[in-house]
Amino acid sequence: MGTSASEIFDLRNFYFYQCGNIFTGSLNKFNYKIIPKGGEITVLTWHGMLCSNLADIEHEEKFPLTQEGFDNMIKWLETTYKSESTN
Repeated sequence: MGTSASEIFDLRNFYFYQCGNIFTGSLNKFNYKIIPKGGEITVLTWHGMLCSNLADIEHEEKFPLTQEGFDNMIKWLETTYKSESTN
C-alpha cells in the first residue's frame, strides 16, 4: 500500500475522495467514516463495534472538498482521536 495522507490513520490521498469514494476505518475503538458529496467532505466518528448506520455518531464535521479542506479534515480527525484517547 502507498503512503497514507495521515500520520495516524491509513487514509487515501485527496484524489480518492475527490472521485466520490467513501472511506471507513478505525483505530482501537475509534471509528470514522469519510463521505465526499456535493462539494463537501463529511466526517463521522463514533466508538464501539457497530457500523455507522447503527452506532451513535459522536461527531460530525464538514469540510470543503478541496485540498485545503482535506488537509484540515485530517488535522481535525487526528486531533479528535488524540483528545479522546487521553480521556
